[in-house]
Amino acid sequence: MKRICFLFNHDQTHQLAHSLPIALALAARGQHRVTLAYVRDAIRDEIRRQADPGLLARVEIVKLGLKRGGSQMLAGALERLIPATKLLVYRDNLEFFAGFDAVVVSEKTTLLLKTRYELADLKLIHTRHGAGDRAIGFNKQSADFDLVLVSGPKIRDRLIAEAGLTPDQIALVGYPKFDLCAGNRFADTFPAPERPVVIYNPHPSPKLSSWFRHGQAVIAAFRNQDRYNLIFAPHVMLFERKRVVTVDPPGVARVVPPGPETRANPRIHVDIASAASSDMRYTNRADIYLGDVSSQVYEFLRTPRPCLFLNSHNVDWQDDPNYLHWRAGPVLDDATGLLDAIDAAVASHSSYAPIQRALIDATFSLSDRPSAERAADAITAFLKG
Repeated sequence: MKRICFLFNHDQTHQLAHSLPIALALAARGQHRVTLAYVRDAIRDEIRRQADPGLLARVEIVKLGLKRGGSQMLAGALERLIPATKLLVYRDNLEFFAGFDAVVVSEKTTLLLKTRYELADLKLIHTRHGAGDRAIGFNKQSADFDLVLVSGPKIRDRLIAEAGLTPDQIALVGYPKFDLCAGNRFADTFPAPERPVVIYNPHPSPKLSSWFRHGQAVIAAFRNQDRYNLIFAPHVMLFERKRVVTVDPPGVARVVPPGPETRANPRIHVDIASAASSDMRYTNRADIYLGDVSSQVYEFLRTPRPCLFLNSHNVDWQDDPNYLHWRAGPVLDDATGLLDAIDAAVASHSSYAPIQRALIDATFSLSDRPSAERAADAITAFLKG
């Protein structure tokens, strides 16, 4: 029996659904000792909301904190700009992590346990989060994981070609988030629910997002019309701090959320950080997707529908694999005439539908067997050697 820790070390809950279903699938089998470790109470609450209580009773749930002298002070000084607590948690809990055979994570900072803190015997398993095309998902760090669980052949092939992984490091398992969230749907209160619903889903990165250059124009276009309902559900990290700081690509920008005049508009639903922003409620409800580089477009395209993308940084995107998803719909250089462009995207969707289906087939390797079960199989086989 192996000891497996599923670590949830993030400011928000949006990565939870990419690994929690796997933990629950392993717990149901009873073959291993499964621990769920979290840092923020909001993560614990979301685990309890999403998980079956009977399965939760089979796992250990542990809260991790900052223990070493100076860590709290350092985190307090830096947290408003960078996720200091997230980084310091590893240093302050080395004995805890050393007690496991494997740690399963959805992000890459956990590699510090090997690269900085030299826990050489600990196996690190990456579930990834999302199935998008951004370059950061295929950087060389990915090869430092012992096992990477991927959703489809598109991601497998890029990890081998660009990150240098070997086929033995990769398991093709599908998309466990679908096991947990595919049936979710937003129960809206729009006064005219029969009108088509657009979801606007900008990314937080200043060098990639449409929000900083075109976001206000997008919101204004929907405030002054009666043709569409709008769900404004950006990436949950866009407004997490007063300034967005990203490392890859590097960028810093001040962010201001929509004001009361937008929140008061009955045709616009604003959600800047709740669990609904990442549990597929909105992508399942919407009729049209408007965005830039978020991987949520692939969750939306699970059922092919019209898409529209904002190229706010004058990217030469046509042959760039980091913008593969932009083939799923028209691409605009600015928000001028946005509503007419949405009308045109709807009218032309039939010409994009075959491309969308091909993108989904490449992105998600799905079968009758739940993805979480396939992932649990892969982890068990890996730990058996």
